[in-house]
Amino acid sequence: MAVRYFLTAALLAGLYVPVCQAVTTVSVSATASHAIPTTLLLQNRAFQQVTPGDTSSLDPWVAVNGAELEVIADTDPVSSALPNSLQVMIPSAATGSVGVSNPGYWGINVNSSWTYNASLYYRFPSESSYSGTLTVGLESDSGEVFASNSTTINGSQTSWANVFLTLTPSSSATNTNNSFFVTVNGSEAAGETINFALFSLFPPTYKDRPNGMRIDIAETLAGMKPAFFRFPGGNNLGESFDTRWQWNATVGSLLDRPGRVGDWGYVNTDGLGLLEYLYFFEDVGMQPIMAVWAGYSLDGDSEPEDALAPFIQQAIDQINFVVGDPSTSDAAALRASLGHPDPFYLQYVEIGNEDFFASDSYTYRWPDFYGNLSAAFPNLTFIATAYPFDPVIYPTPPHYDVHVYQTPDWFIENAFYYDSFERNGTTYFELTDNIQGEYASISTNASNLYGTAAEGRFLYPTVQSSTAEAAFMTGLERNSDIVFAASYAPLLNLVNDSQWLFSVNVGDEYLPSTLPTESGSLFWTISRNSTSNDVFIKVVNPASDDQDVLFDLAFTTVASTGTLQLLHGGQNDSNTPTTPDLVTPQTSTIATGQTFNYTAPSYSVSVITVNVS
Repeated sequence: MAVRYFLTAALLAGLYVPVCQAVTTVSVSATASHAIPTTLLLQNRAFQQVTPGDTSSLDPWVAVNGAELEVIADTDPVSSALPNSLQVMIPSAATGSVGVSNPGYWGINVNSSWTYNASLYYRFPSESSYSGTLTVGLESDSGEVFASNSTTINGSQTSWANVFLTLTPSSSATNTNNSFFVTVNGSEAAGETINFALFSLFPPTYKDRPNGMRIDIAETLAGMKPAFFRFPGGNNLGESFDTRWQWNATVGSLLDRPGRVGDWGYVNTDGLGLLEYLYFFEDVGMQPIMAVWAGYSLDGDSEPEDALAPFIQQAIDQINFVVGDPSTSDAAALRASLGHPDPFYLQYVEIGNEDFFASDSYTYRWPDFYGNLSAAFPNLTFIATAYPFDPVIYPTPPHYDVHVYQTPDWFIENAFYYDSFERNGTTYFELTDNIQGEYASISTNASNLYGTAAEGRFLYPTVQSSTAEAAFMTGLERNSDIVFAASYAPLLNLVNDSQWLFSVNVGDEYLPSTLPTESGSLFWTISRNSTSNDVFIKVVNPASDDQDVLFDLAFTTVASTGTLQLLHGGQNDSNTPTTPDLVTPQTSTIATGQTFNYTAPSYSVSVITVNVS
């Protein structure tokens, strides 16, 4: 299925005043003021974290041709981490192909240019004389078989055996309404019972990594040229103590990964574990910002200070798995045994996540974790996740991770949020989100941000919310001496084409200019690439009227033409699954020079690139 993007430009916003019709003049200095600092296709493949015997434990598996299915707590499980198995009972009068099928995650993409790796474990709970054919394959919802492959299984196999088969479709499917099936010959297997565990179906992966990333998603991310990736995924460190993310339960054989219920109520298989994340970052060329669980879960429970020692050690082991020396660290030795003896790149570690929910306990958890981790890893930089200076915590954090969900008006109103911050060595990591996650404009209703669409919540980002976020982002770039990073989540959704105008048009020097006014409704930021001498002028108009601006560039030579990338639409326009390309960036040539006029359309983000010397 195609990877598409929802419309988004930036961050926060606030109340804007009526548009002034006068031309705004922006004078730009030529001197910089500071440097600008998986692919798994099967759902419920291993019956992790479900209740055996409950009908929901089978979701979304479907019986084929009368097979009787039940998820059981196996008396001899495939591993201690995966105690459940799927018991398939073949009716005594069965004929034809009998077994199970799985529709994947809202369908399976069948591509004839791919070879799929399919695997499963099976055993017979009671020994029998049966010997027959097991077939796996891919088929459409109308029964068209695109690919199949078979092997022989035997009733004498009462211990677990692994089956691995490849599938090469003879043709591509016209849609994703397809399923993976596992069947036996009903006449041969009539009356037999077979237990199955850990099914797996993988298409080719990015860089051919085992258990790796979907190629289309990974290539899309790589094309966005991301600087960093924050993981293990937003506030997904743990809804409760028992379901907290633990690095050592996500590495090694898939048989040893129990999975867990994630913070949003669905099961995380942890097939995408710590090592897979690290390989992905390395392959794409982005650096990780890694979180460690720091004694607090979202259900409100904080570990007492005298109980923190084992969790601090677990955090140390997690970091050592990433960067440690295999000769001195068991965790690093494990990494080496899994095929990566050299350390991965790691610079930033977050201590907890959204600990402003538990600020009282963070006053002791931060110094205990920070003190021990910084002593063990003096070359790493650690990030606090409470509100900046509320409460005051010691030692003073070198970085804060700031999360914001608000209205378009709030984002515009707070475009100057960081301008008044003290330059005292502390820097800030601004995160953004739209429907879920960290920093974004999510609603027009300030009193009920998380309500329904009828109550103002955005089902999808709109041009209004995106331009409001962009207005806020001009403030982030202007204050990039203290705002060291900004990220948007959810990173991907199922919609088309990229609108990452800010991240891929940024210089390494910020150029001072006449500043936007805090009471105004036009925002801009200007940077330069010191190698190419390209100047990037970003202009944001989150208001309902066009606005004129005159640029006066203080350079000896300015090219007479430049490039304009314009994202512009109606206030409530959205890119959605049904209209994925309603609002897309348009690129054109624009007349420039040492001075030039530009009219910023209503609800727009403009990026003007011009070469100077």
